[in-house]
Amino acid sequence: MTAFFLIAICVILFVVIFQISKASEYVSVLKGEEASRKQNNKINGFLMITFLILGLIGVWYCNHLYYGKTLIPQGSASVEGESIDTLLMVTIAITGLAFFITQILLFWFSFRYQEKEGKKAFYYPHNNKLEILWTTVPAITFMILVVFGLRLWFKLTGEPPKNAHVVEITGHQFGWDMRYPGKDNVLGKKNYKLYNNPSGNTLGVDFNDPASHDDIRTSEMHLPVGVPVKLVINSMDVIHDVGLSHFRLKMDAVPGIPTTLWFTPKYTTKQMQKRTGNPNFVYEISCDQMCGKGHFTMRGVIVVETKEEYKRWLAAQKSEYATLMAQNATAPAAIGNSIQITKAEPTEKTVAKLEVKH
Repeated sequence: MTAFFLIAICVILFVVIFQISKASEYVSVLKGEEASRKQNNKINGFLMITFLILGLIGVWYCNHLYYGKTLIPQGSASVEGESIDTLLMVTIAITGLAFFITQILLFWFSFRYQEKEGKKAFYYPHNNKLEILWTTVPAITFMILVVFGLRLWFKLTGEPPKNAHVVEITGHQFGWDMRYPGKDNVLGKKNYKLYNNPSGNTLGVDFNDPASHDDIRTSEMHLPVGVPVKLVINSMDVIHDVGLSHFRLKMDAVPGIPTTLWFTPKYTTKQMQKRTGNPNFVYEISCDQMCGKGHFTMRGVIVVETKEEYKRWLAAQKSEYATLMAQNATAPAAIGNSIQITKAEPTEKTVAKLEVKH
């Protein structure tokens, strides 16, 4: 029914526009083409200046109405995000100034220099100095912005401080899984061939690697405030994107190509609840890459807490290896069989093993 109404509205609009155009033709015939053209020029000139004034008022009103609902007034929730906010504001200021100047002149000139009796347009075909000016100035300006942007990008994707915590985040249709290293502070190895849904090893962790035995797996990300955190980002299926809008960061999650990003949280979740005046505030992880029908459901939660709270939470977690062993009565055999697939064998044998196992 909705589609029918939309089609009907489009048809009606087309008929109305068509009838208006036909009526304009009849008016031009009755008045004479020259008189009709001059009248249309005056009308269009008036509409140009009207559109300019209403447009500027509309921009101001929308900014006044919706600015408070954006994330900008809250400020960045990460230390590194402050530099991103500064770069964003500088970019908006430069491009915004150029936009308003050019648009105001465009509509004003259309009104001011419309066709009039006794006036003839000045023919101004070319000016080399002007061409050089409006080519080099924007080019140099954008080059400076790009240089500062790249410096920040290389910093955030480079090596984090030595005291940084490591968290692995893996995207899949349609959710997020987090993995924390244990007391050894080393994440165990992974291999896509070890994916074993019946045993629960859905991240393909190599449990032959001793470093994986104390790794912790969660569906919610916990971070200590004031401590750098390095994210190791993966994907199990299609391209996802880890969107951390409150921290002013985002990074693609690409199958088979781990990406990294680091930042330092500034405020705990409780502090942000007070800053925003929203007792239900939570830091969110969004998927910023269209990844399928359930894309809209890929909402993750980040809990930023004090160092003491984080340590207590971490100590209360059970390792993924121990959890799988407890959940599966035949966990050692199931996990062991999945690990054997990593050995260099012909593809046919690997497939055969999988078929027998399932």
